[in-house]
Amino acid sequence: MFEQFEETYMEVNGIRLFVRKSVNADTPPILLLHGYPQTSAMWHKVAPLLLDKFQVICPDLRGYGRSDKPVSDELHKTYSKRVMANDCVALMKQLGHDTFDLVGHDRGARVAHRLGIDHSERVKSMVLLDIAPTREMYANTGAEFAHAYWHWFFLTQKHPIPEKMIGQDSDSYWKLKCYNQAGYNSAFSEEALQEYLEAFRSDGAIHASCEDYRAAATIDIVHDNEDGNRKLALPLHVIWAQKGAIEKCFDAMALWRQRTDNVSGEKVDATHYMAEEIPETISQKIIDFCTNQAMENSCG
Repeated sequence: MFEQFEETYMEVNGIRLFVRKSVNADTPPILLLHGYPQTSAMWHKVAPLLLDKFQVICPDLRGYGRSDKPVSDELHKTYSKRVMANDCVALMKQLGHDTFDLVGHDRGARVAHRLGIDHSERVKSMVLLDIAPTREMYANTGAEFAHAYWHWFFLTQKHPIPEKMIGQDSDSYWKLKCYNQAGYNSAFSEEALQEYLEAFRSDGAIHASCEDYRAAATIDIVHDNEDGNRKLALPLHVIWAQKGAIEKCFDAMALWRQRTDNVSGEKVDATHYMAEEIPETISQKIIDFCTNQAMENSCG
C-alpha cells in the first residue's frame, strides 16, 4: 500500500501524528481524513488515483492507528472535533500549506466539518463521505437509525463499559461492526484489514475511539450550538451511500442545507465503505469537485 508515499511522524499540539504523504510537491495539497474504526490505510485505493492532481496527505487522527492516544478528560475535550481539527491545521502548517482541499469519511468527515467552521480561510473546498451533520443526526434519531448505528449509543456509555466489552475480543467486534455496515461483501484488502485490526487491539485505541464518540454526543454539540447561526462558509460536496443508514434514515441534503448555503450532493451505489469499494468513482468525484472549485476561484 502507498508505494508512492513516505511515512513519517510529526509533532503537533503536544502529540505525535503518524502521516502518509506523497512525494510530489509541485501539486496542490489535499488532506484526507479517515473514519472509525480505521486508519489512514482506508485511502490506499483512492490516494494513488489523486496523485496527478494533488499532493496527498493522509494522517492517522489522534487516538487512531499509529498516532498518539492522549489521556482524555471528564468533558471529553481531548477528543473533541475542534481539538482534532486543530491537529490537522497544525500538521498542514508544518508541511507548508496555508490552504488546502479537504476530504473526510465518517469520523474524519466530522473533524473536517469542524475544521471548515473554525478555519474556513484555510479550506479551498471540502468533500464529505457518508455523513450528515452530527447534531442534526442526533436530533432526528429514531428507532431505525438507532438500530443501524447502534455503536453511536454503545460507545458513548460511561467508561469503562464499552472499553471492557470491546477489549474482550476487539477483532471480532471490529469485523461484526464493519462487515455489517459493508453488507458482508467486504472490499477491505487483506493488508488494510490487518492494519485496522492490529491498530485496534490496544486498550489505548479502544478508549480513545470511545472518547471520540462521547465527545460527539456532548462537547461537539456544545460547540455547534455556540456557533449560533454561523454556517460553513466554503464549497461543500457531500456523497453518501445508497446502501447505508444516511440514505435510509435521513434527508441528507436537507440537513446539510441547515449548516451551509453552498452545498451539492449525491448518493452512490455503495455501502458506507465506499472509498474501498468504488475507489475510481470516489477519486474522480473528488478531483472533479475540487478542480472545478479551483477553476471557479481563479476566474472569479
